[in-house]
Amino acid sequence: MKGLYCRAADKGAEPKFVIQETCLPEVLGSHVVRVQVKACGLSPLNVQLLDDVGLLRDLIPVGREVSGVVLQVGDKVSFFQAEDEVVGILPLDSPCSGLCEVIDIEEHYLVQKPEKLSSVCVAGAIRDGLCAYTALHTHARMAAGHTLLVLDGASSFGLMCIQLAGYHGVKVLTTSRSPEQHALLEQLRPGVGWYTPTFPQEWDAPLSSPFHLLLFPAFSCPAPSSTPSSGVQDPLVARVIPSDLLPAVLEETGGLGVDIVVDSGVSLQEEQEENKPPHKHDIISVLGVGGHWVTSHRDLQLDPPDCRSLNLKSASVTFLNHEVWTASSAQQGRYLHILKDIVEKMSAGVLRPRPEVAVPLYEATVAMETVQRGQKTKAVVQL
Repeated sequence: MKGLYCRAADKGAEPKFVIQETCLPEVLGSHVVRVQVKACGLSPLNVQLLDDVGLLRDLIPVGREVSGVVLQVGDKVSFFQAEDEVVGILPLDSPCSGLCEVIDIEEHYLVQKPEKLSSVCVAGAIRDGLCAYTALHTHARMAAGHTLLVLDGASSFGLMCIQLAGYHGVKVLTTSRSPEQHALLEQLRPGVGWYTPTFPQEWDAPLSSPFHLLLFPAFSCPAPSSTPSSGVQDPLVARVIPSDLLPAVLEETGGLGVDIVVDSGVSLQEEQEENKPPHKHDIISVLGVGGHWVTSHRDLQLDPPDCRSLNLKSASVTFLNHEVWTASSAQQGRYLHILKDIVEKMSAGVLRPRPEVAVPLYEATVAMETVQRGQKTKAVVQL
């Protein structure tokens, strides 16, 4: 049996992905489930994180978001039985590559996969769903009536945040940089009267300077059918504001700022670059009193003036790292509850992930190299 692994390289060198022979133990552990993998999600490999937690090795298994069918269970496994369809995320210390035909995984990292969901869909979206839950529920403590700003809402992670927040009655603002991204965001609410920009020149501004801010009023439930009034409190579902981020957000919130900001990266320097993320000062400025900023920037640096601004607002900054869920068994029950809720909401149509075209197994190495270089955010391999 073969799997995809990353050969650790020197600092600054590009990692190499290789196919390696591997085998499973003949005797199954008491709480271990043997799974035949049907689909595997590929996301960037964080070598620095593995080094920090002491899990860096010569060959690092690649592909951790898996979906498949249970072949065999250990004698103390209580959650699953043979032929169950499951989905889960392999822990950081797993010796198995998710691109192996058959893998062994502890039962506490798996949940049942609803029949309505395809293996490709759930394997490609489970990580983004976990990140969205961690950002909004665990860190930001979102509640109905809050206002949320999601930067880069057309990304797969941003789409999950928008849908999850809207479902819980949160007013959502998100940024978009192109007509294509705006069109993608419009598809979140089919059958609802969307606002379309009246003047085409709204999109003629250079993409490097303004953001296009879209407003999603809070709704209590998704619209599963074409009924325009299903669960919608306001007929205006999206609005394009061709303006700078800070004044646009303050205008929409009456100068109060937002309760939560979730970013997908942040600029630390005042540099004029095309498609650069917002500057950290702008993000702090749009926060309201008691606001929460959830950042994905691992090396964020705050200057004393930034800290004073946060202090005046009694605001907080939280670092988003979804890997912490498998770092301690104390959070295991909560982690499984989140995974279960994600797949149930996906099955019910509450969370509709961005579609991903699955690649065959023989293209997995090339796909992973593309993801690692940042040319794509993720990929899904169908076995």
